[in-house]
Amino acid sequence: MQYDSHLYQILAPNPALVASQLEPDAFAKHYTAGSLRYYAGKVVFAEIDVDYRHPYFKIDEALATLKPHDDGRPKATRFISTYRVLEHIELDAIQRVILSTPEGYTLELQATPYDKTHEEGFLRIYAEIAPLRMLVMSRMDFPAFGKYITDPEFPKGAPKQFYTQIELDIEHFLEEFEARPAMHPPIPGLHPSNLRAAIMELRADPNKLTKGLKLDSAFETIPYKSIRHGFMFASQDKTRFFPMPSRSEIESTNYRFWRAM
Repeated sequence: MQYDSHLYQILAPNPALVASQLEPDAFAKHYTAGSLRYYAGKVVFAEIDVDYRHPYFKIDEALATLKPHDDGRPKATRFISTYRVLEHIELDAIQRVILSTPEGYTLELQATPYDKTHEEGFLRIYAEIAPLRMLVMSRMDFPAFGKYITDPEFPKGAPKQFYTQIELDIEHFLEEFEARPAMHPPIPGLHPSNLRAAIMELRADPNKLTKGLKLDSAFETIPYKSIRHGFMFASQDKTRFFPMPSRSEIESTNYRFWRAM
């Protein structure tokens, strides 16, 4: 039996470029439930144009070994690289982003131009996903943050970055914190007092652009329903944006994914 070949760039939990004969839905289910290598959690990956080539990757060699098993099952994974993957992927070669719940339910995102307008001075929280993984508060808007962290002169950056913005009503959080300092963390693993301290620090210094909140964003623990706008790939000269549909749209078109968000 013949199967189509795919190139998948895994973005979470572990960056990698993988060749596979599985369609996106089957690939997600293999990663979350069908593999002998146990993993429990969400998976985010992108489909890369199967004709994309870069001398850093041995793509042709991997595709040549992509053969079905003796019993006819498609070959699930052939790892091509796990190091400096995004750095060597042209953003235009990224065709779609697939989000998977721990149960293997998927949601496909298509690229669109980024056309959001932003309020100046507004504090935002970004979860870096690949290759950097920090949780950061910043006064920069969504595209500006990407340009900032991919600046070659920035010592804590990377040539390319995949990240998202986390939804948080800061004023509501501050009011709730004053009433209940022992409140449940609005972002998993981030102590409310540390979050409040970061807000106060940035508000007190208008020249400070960012404040690190966690060394590891632990994106796998952040619910999809907390995503604001969508997901961004960024380099110094380009961005590629994959918007997140509204929760009502996801409920009406992809109920199983919506239930697990």
